[in-house]
Formats: sequence, structure tokens, C-alpha cells
Amino acid sequence: MQYRRFGKTEMNLSVLTLGLMRYMSKDPEQSAAVVRRAVSSGINHLETARGYGESEELLGHALKRIDRKKVFITTKVGVCKTYDDFMKHFETSMSKMGIDVLDNLDVHGINNEDKFRMAMDENGTMKACRRLLDSGAVRHIGFSTHGKTDLLLKTVNTEFFESINLHYYWFYQAHAPAVARAAELDMGVLIISPNEKGGMLFKPSEVLTRLSAPFHPMNLNKRWLLSDPRIHTLSLGPAVADELDAHMAVADDARPLTEQEKAALDRWDRTIREKLGADFCTQCGRCLPCPEFIDIPEILRLRNVAVGLGMNDYGSFRYNLLDGSNDWFHGWPGSHCTKCGECLPRCPEKLDIPCLLFDAHRRLKTGIGRRLWQRLVR
Repeated sequence: MQYRRFGKTEMNLSVLTLGLMRYMSKDPEQSAAVVRRAVSSGINHLETARGYGESEELLGHALKRIDRKKVFITTKVGVCKTYDDFMKHFETSMSKMGIDVLDNLDVHGINNEDKFRMAMDENGTMKACRRLLDSGAVRHIGFSTHGKTDLLLKTVNTEFFESINLHYYWFYQAHAPAVARAAELDMGVLIISPNEKGGMLFKPSEVLTRLSAPFHPMNLNKRWLLSDPRIHTLSLGPAVADELDAHMAVADDARPLTEQEKAALDRWDRTIREKLGADFCTQCGRCLPCPEFIDIPEILRLRNVAVGLGMNDYGSFRYNLLDGSNDWFHGWPGSHCTKCGECLPRCPEKLDIPCLLFDAHRRLKTGIGRRLWQRLVR
């Protein structure tokens, strides 16, 4: 297992983090087995959240048989309107986990301007964070986000947070400016769910599998991330202990990409571009804003990978979560396009954006999606 300094926190974290959202069994012993296997494999960072069902309580059970000094723990508490509410949630988390001091607290879900303002409220969430740091109950404060790049940069540039927990993968590079700015400020960078959110790479399409050979697409994406020294750790979400084994292939390999790995990634890129042809979206974002609140680049990104690499399951998984909200997901499905044409002159590729949006909807809309934590708490 490789370890990296987690930015200014000075925590020396394993390059793989055990994310505990996918505890699928309410059996404490089965859940504890996942934690024990991870720790015995060299993983020293355990990440959970107040909103992950019984995850914190299950972690607390597992910690009874683990040397607390060998692991760093992160939990996440969502932004709150009042100081008392935030402190109540934090105290509940600590009680569930059975610990007195938390290594790292992430303010969870700074996803839009409203949540940013709540997070920075000196009479609410921010007051609670400062109090927890001053008291020694929390050693470090970071934030997690599913927001857009401008919001990430705005939050990073407050220079209050010591780390960022974000989406960034080979198949989703929109947040590259946020990664770069975090590095300039010596922040810890944790990548959320590179195997699922990063492309459902644990069950790749036949096309992607063939293009990736001799590598597994899941590990090739992780290698792309870990070859970047600005990236410190990647979260994994095994439901059972045996699922950890597939990830260990890259745990000791944080070197620059090999020529063979670069060639495989180049095959991904060339195949998408060749298959899409004149319909390839470069994700420049100049088509925005859309008056109908459609996240055009995101929908065309999903269409790119579905058409180009046969990643229909992944495309549908993400597309079906679009519900017009502006929080964990952003915007309406492509079917809400009115063909107003405002985006067309702004597109440097001269794409027929309305046509592509409707095509993406036809290909990818299969139902109504729910986030994993929503499925867990039912």
C-alpha cells in the first residue's frame, strides 16, 4: 500500500480509502469484516457520514476490534441552518462511532449557492466548525461536494477548508481547475467513488473491456488518478470483504503512467471521438446557461460514453437521476429542451444540441433513479 500526505492536514493516508456508504448488510459482524480486511490490507482511512443509514453505528462496532491509532476517520455532516442543529448531528455521529476525537470532519454536500451560504454562516455551520476545531473534538475540517466547478472554486478559495472530497475521473474531468487550485492551496484531495460514479467500471461494457486490455478498466481509471500526485486518496465502497481484492492491484503502484497504460487510455479517447464523429461534445461548457435549466455538457458527456464505448448502463444510471433539482444532481433531462436555439451560436463545434439532447433522452431514460443512500434508508 502506498501512502500520501493529505495536504496541509499532514495526515499520511493510504491511497485507497474505505468508503462505508455501501454497507449492504445490517449484520454488524459482516460489516466489521469489511473494515478488518481493509485495515489488514494497509488501508488506514475510513470514511462515513451522518446520512449513510446505519454506517456510523456499524463502523463503531468494527472499531471495537481495531487499534484506533492505526486508522484515520472521516465522517461528514451536512450543512445546517443553525449552530445547534449542526452540533446535534455531530454529537450523534460521535456517539454512533464511539469515539471522542474525530480526525477529519467534512461539511457534507456543499452543492449549490444556498448550501455554500449556510456552510459559511458564522452563526451556524461555520461557528460549529470553528468551535469543534478549537475544542480539539475535530482535528481537521474539509468539505464534500457534488456541485459545479465554479462553486467548488469559490469554496476552495475561502481557504478555510483543509481538504476537498469531489468527483473527478478520466470520464469526468470538468473539475480539473478545482483539483489544480486545491493543490496550490496544499489541500487534501479525496476522489469520490471512482469505480461507480467514475463509469460503473466494476462491470464495464464489452467495448471498454476490449480497449483496456491487458488492464481492467476499473484499475486503469484508478491508475490515471494515482499517477497524479495532486490526488491523494480514492474512495472504495465494497459491500463485502472479498470485493476489496480487486482493488489491491493498484495499491502499490502510484508511479507515472506506463506507455502501455497511456496507449490504452488513448484507445478510449480515439474510439469515442471516431464513433461520435461530428457529434462529439468536447465539454467546453460554452452552451450554458440554458434557459430551461438543462445541464447540456453533462447530458452530452453521458451520450458520448454511451455511443462511443457502449456504456449505456452507466449513462442511464446517471441520466435517470436528473430531476430538475440543483443539489446532488443538477438540471432537467434533455426532454425539457424547447428548441429555443440559444445554445447553438455558442457551440464552437456547431453541434445540433437540441437533436442530441432528445437522442440522449431516447437512449438513456429508463426510469426514475435514486441515490444510493436513498435506497439504503428505505
